[in-house]
Amino acid sequence: MDLVSVDIGGTHARFSIASILADGSISLSDPETIHTEDHASFQTAWEDFRERMGGNLPPRVSMAIAGPVGGEVIRFTNNPWIIRPALVQEKLGSEKYTIVNDFEAVAHAVARVGQDEFIHLSGPDKPLSPTGRLSVLGPGTGLGVAHLYREPDGTYRVSATEGGHIDFAPLDQIDDAILARLRKRHNRVSVERVVAGPAISDIYQTLAVMEGKPVAEEDDIAIWTRGQDGSDSLAAAAVDRFCMALGSVAGDIALAQGGFGGVVIAGGLGYRIRETLVKSGFAERFKAKGRFQELMASIPVKLIVHPQPGLFGAAAAYASEHGISDS
Repeated sequence: MDLVSVDIGGTHARFSIASILADGSISLSDPETIHTEDHASFQTAWEDFRERMGGNLPPRVSMAIAGPVGGEVIRFTNNPWIIRPALVQEKLGSEKYTIVNDFEAVAHAVARVGQDEFIHLSGPDKPLSPTGRLSVLGPGTGLGVAHLYREPDGTYRVSATEGGHIDFAPLDQIDDAILARLRKRHNRVSVERVVAGPAISDIYQTLAVMEGKPVAEEDDIAIWTRGQDGSDSLAAAAVDRFCMALGSVAGDIALAQGGFGGVVIAGGLGYRIRETLVKSGFAERFKAKGRFQELMASIPVKLIVHPQPGLFGAAAAYASEHGISDS
């Protein structure tokens, strides 16, 4: 069975044709990436993809969306598109559809991909627990969070959350300075303001002020690039500070969700900084939870390296909703 799998974030919408076999195995065609800013609506982006595919698409679709998915109108967290579920079949020509939060889809992918699709980041170097609760999060344009519960019989349940919008909790003077900068623009500073791709600009500017170095406001991609290639020590310090903050947030999410069977970092940004994550203060911040430090140190933290976990997970979510076997 074929369907259109779609992963829609704040910056990009990715489309693929997914094939699901009777045994639940999933394969994806090469994805097509469309910039959300290039299209006025999801409808026109869909039509662009359909044209690229020769004008015909399977009559089934599964969409992973960056933002809450309930209600009569779905509004995206970081782009201006909307989707009205009641009109999906009419507008897209689909017989059946599934709509899930983007990190709900990633959690579906975590549940189904093999162990070779993960690399180790911190904690004990052992596989994710085959039963119990796992926490899944990842920085991109925003910060996505979900959790996964694995049953002893091999089935699983996934829940979307908006954990990226919990309060940012500073741990030292530099964190305090980052918070103070952000408070000038936001009365309430969520972790997404500190642990998402665009946040590197505020971190960099904060460090520059502390160093007494005048720096121009610039694109976050440029800072990420210099921070990773070693050409700018201040940008490298900003990247390390980002990794520390990500460790703190990942640990908080695991505590809140009970994700003691493992934590999975997802997303393209996490993959790009994977080597820095291992060498940074990520691991120390992850387990720095006072009386629970020993518990936190026992949790394996992995990075999913499947090239398209959102697309794969959207297809897996469709299979789960519509009764296609996952065994």
